[in-house]
Amino acid sequence: MFGVIPLSLVLINVGGLLTLIGFFAYAIDDPTFNLIGFFYGIPLFLGGLALKSAELEPVPYTKVTQPNTLKLREEQATPTLNQIRKDVTRFRYGQEAHLDIALEKLGLAPSDDDRPVLKGLEESEIGGAYALTLEFYSPFMTIDIWQEKHEKITKFFGPDVKIKISPDDEEEEINLTLIVDRAKERVTSPV
Repeated sequence: MFGVIPLSLVLINVGGLLTLIGFFAYAIDDPTFNLIGFFYGIPLFLGGLALKSAELEPVPYTKVTQPNTLKLREEQATPTLNQIRKDVTRFRYGQEAHLDIALEKLGLAPSDDDRPVLKGLEESEIGGAYALTLEFYSPFMTIDIWQEKHEKITKFFGPDVKIKISPDDEEEEINLTLIVDRAKERVTSPV
C-alpha cells in the first residue's frame, strides 16, 4: 500500500478533516475537539501540502507485464533490478528526478537541465532471461554518449547484468535495457 497511495494526499485529507472538525468544534464551543483540530489538523494539513510540493510521481509501465515475465522476474531478477523497479514505481519525496544520483555517478547528468528523464519502464523476456527496460527522454545526451558509458553502466548495475542501449522509435529517447546474464547459470547447470 505504501508507495501506491501518495503520503501527501493522506496527510492533506486527514489534516483537512481534523481542521474542519476543529473549526466546527470552535463554532459550537467544544474545546476538546477544537484543540484537536488546531493542534493536529493544521500541522498535518500543512505537512501534506509541503510533501505535495516535493512529490515525484511513479514512473508508469509502458506495456503490460506478461505472466511468464512475472515468473521470470521471481526466478531471475537480481536485487539491483528489483530495487530499481520498486524505487521508480512508487511515490518519492525530496528528489528532483528518478535515478538522479545514478545518472550523476554515470556521468550522464552534467546539470539538472541536461539530465535524462525516466519516462517509463517495461519488463520483458529476452532470450529466456528477465529484462527491465528503462525508457529515458534524453535530448541532451545522445546515443553516442550513452554508448561511451556502456562499460561504466554495466559495472554500475552490478554483476550478472548485461546492458543494451538503443534509441527509441521516437526522437530523443533512449532505451536502457538491463538483462539478467544467464551465462553462469548455463555453466553451472548439469548437461
